[in-house]
Amino acid sequence: MKKQEILNKLEAAGVIAVVRGSSKDEAVKSSHALVAGGIVGLEVTYTVPNAQEAIAELAVQYKGDEKVVVGAGTVLDAVTARLAIMAGAEFIVSPTFDLASAEICNLYQIPYLPGCMTITEMKTALKAGVDIIKLFPGSVYGPSIVSGFKAPMPQLNIMPTGGVSLENMADWFKAGVVAVGVGGNLLAPAATGDFDGVTAIAKQYAEKFAEISK
Repeated sequence: MKKQEILNKLEAAGVIAVVRGSSKDEAVKSSHALVAGGIVGLEVTYTVPNAQEAIAELAVQYKGDEKVVVGAGTVLDAVTARLAIMAGAEFIVSPTFDLASAEICNLYQIPYLPGCMTITEMKTALKAGVDIIKLFPGSVYGPSIVSGFKAPMPQLNIMPTGGVSLENMADWFKAGVVAVGVGGNLLAPAATGDFDGVTAIAKQYAEKFAEISK
């Protein structure tokens, strides 16, 4: 049940923020700013220095919250996946598919969202028990590709990351994705310490998702 509950939270969140930053402190502050704006899916990437500490801190702060879901991103191998899970990550995201990472996530009943670009990669991921495929980078394709992938494999749950904006988000959901990953556009103000700016942009995305979900 644990895995299904997390998958439900990811779908309900709709917009998963790809949290990067130059320090652990920036990533944590950005995450709080996002939640304040209504974005409750947080993917803290391992490009953040001391990312594990940031994940652990957020996991403790949002423990028991019915909406906020904290995960780890840019996870390249099974060792990092397990360390992230031990730190409290509720989902694991990779830029590519890695079988060992899929197996460790299955062992702990944690959703694994690997980056795939081809129907062959997606089939391999499904065989390994993956529930949501991260279409990455989404900017290479665009929303119209989703129906192309889902025609032969309607059971695919797709989350595009890269190339998702306020302007095209509705098109992605209309095409049949279960969630979207958003990074740069959402977090740009954090680089200058403007966390109120992050909250303001997060509100725009949260409102757009609420509108789409009606």
